[in-house]
Amino acid sequence: MRTPVKLSAALAATALTLGLGACSAPSDSDAGSGEAAADSPLVVAASPTPHGDILNYVKDNLAKDAGLKLEVKEFDDYVLPNTATESGEVDANFFQHKPYLDDFNEQKGTNIVPVVNVEVEPLGLYSEKLDAVGDLKAGSTVALPDDATNEGRALKLLADNGAIELKAGAGSEATLADVKDDKGLEFKELEAAQIPTRLADVDAAVINGNYAIGAGLEPATDAIALEKAKGNPYANFLAVKAGNEDDPRVQKLAKLLNSDEVKKFIEDKYDGSILPAFGPVGS
Repeated sequence: MRTPVKLSAALAATALTLGLGACSAPSDSDAGSGEAAADSPLVVAASPTPHGDILNYVKDNLAKDAGLKLEVKEFDDYVLPNTATESGEVDANFFQHKPYLDDFNEQKGTNIVPVVNVEVEPLGLYSEKLDAVGDLKAGSTVALPDDATNEGRALKLLADNGAIELKAGAGSEATLADVKDDKGLEFKELEAAQIPTRLADVDAAVINGNYAIGAGLEPATDAIALEKAKGNPYANFLAVKAGNEDDPRVQKLAKLLNSDEVKKFIEDKYDGSILPAFGPVGS
């Protein structure tokens, strides 16, 4: 929205100053920047489920006692939370795992860094037509996430369960070119967020845990194949633009996200479909 031309220059300057103060992260050169950072809301971008749910639990139950003003801004894709963090539109985000972030930073030239792990959402294979992985046969269609890291993760899940065979050495970064034997399966690459709505159009689909839950699926019981949680490198974490890791608001949120209260919330709400995975983020 444009400021009306008839406003005085003084008023326009005042509005601009207030707007910049509200939307931009304070810099080291700002007078009283530490105090401003501590008093201003921390705006965090998140996927609605489970990330937004977890953050809203913190906001409603823990943030006030910790002296944290928390605002949650929900996004339905895997790109905007990072670009908004990079631009300063938001202060932090919570939606992704390390392999995805590493690839995103490389491809987009962003400089987002992890702060602390929170939870793991096991990737699963789902079907409205089949009861088991073994029911897949030549000609069966399988939907896969089309982003680099989640597609590789999906192919590894299929290989681990005998649905396909990957070339030697291909792991979580596998592409369709690394499929040694597709056993006649036909793959449809789709945006991860769209796959649950297309489940009826294919024989099976690999769906990220957050999108599965958002679509009313229960990974622990509905998936015909599910990643193991132990040793899973895909823990989702709180992330910020490099240089903002020590923002006192970010540190408060990191501590709350790794609290006993959040652990119990995750375990009670998601009943094994999402698992706490607290602690530092590995390299």
